[in-house]
Amino acid sequence: MMTIGDMGEDALIAAFAPRLPTTDAEILGPGDDAAVVAVDGDLVVSSDVLLEDHHFRLDWSSPEDVGWRAAMQNLADIDAMGAVPTALQITLAAPPALEADWVLRFADGLREACEPHGVGVVGGDLSASRQISISVTVLGETHGMEPVTRADALPGQVVAVSGPLGSAAAGLAQLSAGKLVDEETVGLFLRPRPRIGAGLEAALHGATALMDVSDGLVRDAGRLARASEVGIEIDAVSVPRLPALDGVAAALDGDATAWALTGGEDHHMLAVLPSEGAVPAGWTVVGRTTDAFAGVRVDGEVPTAQGWDHFGG
Repeated sequence: MMTIGDMGEDALIAAFAPRLPTTDAEILGPGDDAAVVAVDGDLVVSSDVLLEDHHFRLDWSSPEDVGWRAAMQNLADIDAMGAVPTALQITLAAPPALEADWVLRFADGLREACEPHGVGVVGGDLSASRQISISVTVLGETHGMEPVTRADALPGQVVAVSGPLGSAAAGLAQLSAGKLVDEETVGLFLRPRPRIGAGLEAALHGATALMDVSDGLVRDAGRLARASEVGIEIDAVSVPRLPALDGVAAALDGDATAWALTGGEDHHMLAVLPSEGAVPAGWTVVGRTTDAFAGVRVDGEVPTAQGWDHFGG
């Protein structure tokens, strides 16, 4: 197989650029010193990084899986502002010995994730490195709406999530144990499937605070609580999870409830809404905000397990 070192930068770009998704917002795309993108309303920007053997493993993930993950976790960040994602910039650093086919299939994964949402890859950069490193910058637009931050929740409001939690954690547990119990949850770890547009939906229903669940419900709810200066009471039984989690937990001696409360990388939306009547269809109420205490409590208790910490594990 030809490597990217054999192919060279210009030939590699010529091979994978046509496989990338495009967007109607693109005025000038890949091939120049910078991209030009049209914006309706305010520009919303976020970024993320994925490192080989830290965020993904080549023996677990296909190149398409890595491309999908790189796109989807960034699209969720824009959705979590109540905005609409439009474009990505991708920087890929990789060893010269990496097969060129890996890069082409990575581009295919980006396209699979982005095309249904009208999002394009409008540029980026290539570099050599000892391991694969992927940096993503995502752009979005507000279409004249005010972005929804983490900071405007009020006491006495409802806390809801847009999808089942803990699936990615259950998938990671199976891969780590080398034991396949449930293909769906493994797939949801390799390719998170948040419902892009759920954040905008919450914003249109009057959400006062909004974010995506990337590091676990407890940890991310704590961030929202601090930003809004409220407390959040979570009812553990109410947190939605796939039925398969219980079977996976039994097979691996795990804890399905803990996965749902503290497992990261599902990327579903966490929203605070004024009342239960404002909760969009398909969402699940998992708690309430309060001024009786600060931070997060689960079933009335301060949780000992918080979720993922990038520096603490």
